[in-house]
Amino acid sequence: MKLWEKNVQVNKDVEAYTVGRDKELDVYLAPYDVLGSMAHITMLESIGLLSHEELPVLLKELKEIYQIAVDGRFVIEEGIEDVHSQVELMLTRKLGDTGKKIHSGRSRNDQVLVDLKLFTRDQIHFLVNSVSSLIDTLLAQSERYKNILMPGYTHLQIAMPSSFGLWFGAYAESLVDDLQMLLAAYKICNRNPLGSAAGYGSSFPLNRQMTTDLLGFDSMDYNVVYAQMGRGKMERSVAFAIASIAGTLSKLAYDACLYNSQNFGFIKLADEYTTGSSIMPHKKNPDVFELTRAKCNKLQALPNDITLIMNNLPSGYFRDLQIIKEQFIPSFEEMNDCLQMVNRMIGEIKVNEQILDDPKYLLIFSVEEVNRLVLEGVPFRDAYKQVGLEIEKGNFTHNKKVHHTHEGSIGNLCNDRIDLLRQQIVEQFDFSKIANAEKALLDSVN
Repeated sequence: MKLWEKNVQVNKDVEAYTVGRDKELDVYLAPYDVLGSMAHITMLESIGLLSHEELPVLLKELKEIYQIAVDGRFVIEEGIEDVHSQVELMLTRKLGDTGKKIHSGRSRNDQVLVDLKLFTRDQIHFLVNSVSSLIDTLLAQSERYKNILMPGYTHLQIAMPSSFGLWFGAYAESLVDDLQMLLAAYKICNRNPLGSAAGYGSSFPLNRQMTTDLLGFDSMDYNVVYAQMGRGKMERSVAFAIASIAGTLSKLAYDACLYNSQNFGFIKLADEYTTGSSIMPHKKNPDVFELTRAKCNKLQALPNDITLIMNNLPSGYFRDLQIIKEQFIPSFEEMNDCLQMVNRMIGEIKVNEQILDDPKYLLIFSVEEVNRLVLEGVPFRDAYKQVGLEIEKGNFTHNKKVHHTHEGSIGNLCNDRIDLLRQQIVEQFDFSKIANAEKALLDSVN
């Protein structure tokens, strides 16, 4: 059954080509399609397009379909085009002509828009929790190893003293910034497109504010043409935030692979998270971090993939936009998998507490010696030259102690401030508002 089909049947090859992976991906959208329909018909009853008797019957049946979807039992049957058609078919089988009334005042265009937004904000919630959990682990490791020094590098040359406290904490703060980007994308996502229909509104007196409130959106996409123009734009905005998280994880994975190698020996990965070689019995390979690096690098291409699909399209709906789902929907699971695995790996990392006993790292303390001379009154340029000449003569020595006190330095990590910033950002998502709205909608069924 196709909602648009009349007397002429589409060629089967054309049908297969145009549907593509849509049915497979639409299963992910099923519970959200039902929630959107529940809000929509509640509004239709308020404006007289459904009777007082029809609404509770429809809501009861939709709630049952919702439960089927969240239980993973929802199936789009053979010959059914998409999730919207399947839900409507399930309703009409049970309720006859009453089930056909739910489509008044909307199009599949605004249905898929609201489905994608409800799905995306739910997935963002999972991402926020996963990122936040990894931040907790990184900050805990930062505190645990805050007094253990390690070499800092520029140009892959030993540069200045760093610490494991700084290393772990740096990635925690990077993820906090990634949450800030995710918040911005979430704000774009959490606006209601329902009621824009095919992109030009409806002659029915729809109450769009009512569906906005019922679904827990912050506001609506007011202009109906823009609501349709937002298809792809929302996905691209979220993709940039996903790519930002992926960039942080990819860099962390590279560090971990490098520092775990025998040439560095800064960290040791837990044996159970490494793999071996079929011919070299000594090998313990950091495959998890290597695969994380590859997966995250692939995710960083997501905004570009979406941009190229939607690029140069005029206003209005085009079938090109369907292909975005194939890139966008699976990205959340892949990003979450990476976050979960990295969290486990980071929590089990052990650090080398005697790295700087190796004499090759002595020169990283040259700046400390320059600064000591400056504090004694020697002009900086003179102190710099004096220490440089000692290095050239092979006479440089230092006690390998550092005393850094300013904000964000070895001796003052500011982890509490990083954690506070994270909390302030997470609070702005206000996920409880959405949970309460969806619960109220589902509980409205007697």
